[in-house]
Amino acid sequence: PPPMAPIPLSQMLRTHATAYAPRSALPHPRSHARSSQGRSSRHVVRAGDGGNIDMNIGGDIGARDPYAAEVESNFASNVLGNADTEHIVKPPEKINEIVGLAIRKCVPCEAGAEPLELTEANKMARQAGVGWAVTEDAEGKLRVRQKYKLRNFEAGLEMMRRVGEIAEAENHHPDLHLEQWNELTVEIFTHKIGGLHENDFILAAKIEKIDISDLLPKKKQKFW
Repeated sequence: PPPMAPIPLSQMLRTHATAYAPRSALPHPRSHARSSQGRSSRHVVRAGDGGNIDMNIGGDIGARDPYAAEVESNFASNVLGNADTEHIVKPPEKINEIVGLAIRKCVPCEAGAEPLELTEANKMARQAGVGWAVTEDAEGKLRVRQKYKLRNFEAGLEMMRRVGEIAEAENHHPDLHLEQWNELTVEIFTHKIGGLHENDFILAAKIEKIDISDLLPKKKQKFW
């Protein structure tokens, strides 16, 4: 058969205009058009049946500005999430073998060493691993703490033994509290300076490397 002649754009728009509902119910976001500073511009083509076809020439694909009615509905308040959420970017595991705290050794505190300030302590706690948190005691002195929920009482004792081996090797000893028969709290600080030192986070990072997969509660099997 002979090749089909190209269909003019105007005819295509008239043919397919019925696929687009007229936007008279909601104001068109023409007021949000992009500036002409090199990005893109928004064009509205009038279809044959009175409906508008929004053509974002050269712009972002798959997104649009909210309509005024949508903004007034305060729909964003129902979106899950929080603007203050702290997102943790985990680097590849191999990088810890080069620059991670876990490969370093605890060294004796020098005379007159100052404890870390809260900002620096929080930064180092994030380097130690997920879940390590800086807290204050009753006197306002900083501690770094982690909590583990284990399978049972025996698993808690075994976890204490594994932490103890690392503490002995580093000659830096944390406080260990086994509560509720299976909840172990590890709290670390440097007694000599009455606060937090880099050594505390090195020890925390080493504790974080302990394989405790055999000590954790068993996951319930799902049947659906």
